Amino acid sequence: MSNTPVNKMTYEQAMAELEQVVGKLESSQVALDDSIKLYERGAALKKHCEEKLKQAEEKVALITLGGDGAPDGLKPVEG
Repeated sequence: MSNTPVNKMTYEQAMAELEQVVGKLESSQVALDDSIKLYERGAALKKHCEEKLKQAEEKVALITLGGDGAPDGLKPVEG
């Protein structure tokens, strides 16, 4: 596991570390206290990945298409 703050990770970094966390938890070779820390880190990584995916989906949804079906630009973000 890295010491990088979760909010500083890219989606790919967070997903890779989340896979490591799950692997360690599934191995049943981790002490209880360490399992709790791993679970907390995993929960934070999962939330971060979900937020990054939502942001990407919102960006894709903002792409407008022209009459020919080609991307024409972006709609401004509302909210």
